[in-house]
Amino acid sequence: MGPAANKATSFAGRLSATCCSSSYHDGQFWVGLAEHVEDGRHGVARIVFGAEPSDEEILRFVVDKWEKLSFFGDEAAETSKPAKNPKRYAHEVSKALKQPAMGTKAQQALAAQREAMKQESAHARSRRRVDADGDCYARARARHRTS
Repeated sequence: MGPAANKATSFAGRLSATCCSSSYHDGQFWVGLAEHVEDGRHGVARIVFGAEPSDEEILRFVVDKWEKLSFFGDEAAETSKPAKNPKRYAHEVSKALKQPAMGTKAQQALAAQREAMKQESAHARSRRRVDADGDCYARARARHRTS
């Protein structure tokens, strides 16, 4: 594909736009340049194809993704999301696997009841420990006072 491979001009009232695209090999990848002139403003978008695109692939790209290109920098161009940290991803997966699978409402109610009982017993155990510690301190103070 040489420069100015695809050209299109449209007139709608006072609006005129001219578009053309070209592709070239930059040494590593095939790159396409899409140019767009609208109301005297000239914009260019760069598209990396990778392997040499066929005419059908270029036409499919123009038909499907032309409106998503950012020619004038008014809107953010499509960017790839950064890769997630693999350790964090593994942690999230293991956490999701530890979550109980959805069961019947009765099973979910029983599980909620078990969790509530577990919380209550933990609170009671900590209260008993605080009370026991308080008794130990009181007994120790009493021993020191009598001496």
